[in-house]
Amino acid sequence: MKSHEILTLLMKKGAKIHCPESIEIGPEVDPSNIKGQGLTIYPGCRIYGQDTIILEGVELGAEGPVTVRNCFIGKGVRLKSGTFEGSCFLDGASIGPGGQVRTGCLLEEGARGAHTVALKQTILFPFVTLGSLINFCDCLMAGGTDQKNHSEVGSSYIHFNFTPNQDKATPSLLGDVPKGVMINQPPIFLGGQGGIVGPVRIAYGVVVAAGTIVRKDILEENKMLLGSSVLTRTVPFHQGLYTNIVRIVELNSLYIANLLALRRWYRDIRALFFREGTLEAKLLKGALKVLDSAISERITRLGDVARRMPQSVELYRKVKGIPKGEDLTIIRKLHFHQNWDRIKAVFDQWREEQGDKGMRERFLKIIEHQIQTRGQDYLGVIKGLGHQESALGTTWLQGIVDSVMGEVWKCLPRFGRRRK
Repeated sequence: MKSHEILTLLMKKGAKIHCPESIEIGPEVDPSNIKGQGLTIYPGCRIYGQDTIILEGVELGAEGPVTVRNCFIGKGVRLKSGTFEGSCFLDGASIGPGGQVRTGCLLEEGARGAHTVALKQTILFPFVTLGSLINFCDCLMAGGTDQKNHSEVGSSYIHFNFTPNQDKATPSLLGDVPKGVMINQPPIFLGGQGGIVGPVRIAYGVVVAAGTIVRKDILEENKMLLGSSVLTRTVPFHQGLYTNIVRIVELNSLYIANLLALRRWYRDIRALFFREGTLEAKLLKGALKVLDSAISERITRLGDVARRMPQSVELYRKVKGIPKGEDLTIIRKLHFHQNWDRIKAVFDQWREEQGDKGMRERFLKIIEHQIQTRGQDYLGVIKGLGHQESALGTTWLQGIVDSVMGEVWKCLPRFGRRRK
């Protein structure tokens, strides 16, 4: 269909289209995937992509033109202005003016960003809030319980996700999946004018003072990190040396394991809140598509590092003066390179694994009972779980994470067994 024909059809469905002659909808867009009720499209907007889905109550372009391409947009989502591609926005998510959301992003219910926020391969759990002037790619953030008690990223914040070694094996885990999906954890606060040098892990309840650059894991909950002046110094640097390969493998694998647990959560738990054959069910499939692309992205980035290990070993020999023989660093690098296909196979296998079947079935029955009592209100059901009930779900998902990590370390015995 032509753009004006789709717009006419949407207006008949109840959509408010401001200055329709300024709006373009690509011929590949399926109008049956757009609900007109409560939809508002302001001048200058463009909608493209055969995968695009838009549910009711969505507002596009209230503060400037919006371009949407192959996005999955839930009820009541507000995209003020900017470009949005290959991402999923669940009910009530919002991005302010000047947003740039690239492929692989998943913003869950009520997640929001103010003006000039740039995201790519980013996952925000319910109610996570980003300030203004933020670049926050390649990370997952959880924590908080509602719109008043939520994880927060202050304005002018950046997640540094590209290394001097020219790689992006840098995903940071702020919170986690097994606890985070229960929407009952203390919020994480990252003060403005700061940043994270990925990959790192940050525990729930952590407060990072404004102006602080986080370079190391903060694994103890309910702690405050205060910034301090950094002594300027120079140290030798050799691109591709990779002296910290164990940490890179560990944190990337742990991130992938958490994404695999989140994928299982969507397939088994969130699926209970969508009726098959509805447009809402297509939204769920869109979220799963984004998660699959996020998992593939992280596997690709870690694989890129694995393939660099032979060259890294040669550089390491030259820098350290080890023309022959092997030390533990050399052994581990070659071990990682030689066993990469086995590690990748572990990740691929766990896309379909369900974890402990007994715990899974018990937790599914709890959710099904809660749906019968509370209706298909996802946030209401999950937040209404008792402590023991949510703990059961967390244990089930943590078992998936631990199993994935255990299989990875089996592929890399020379690394030694690392922490979970």
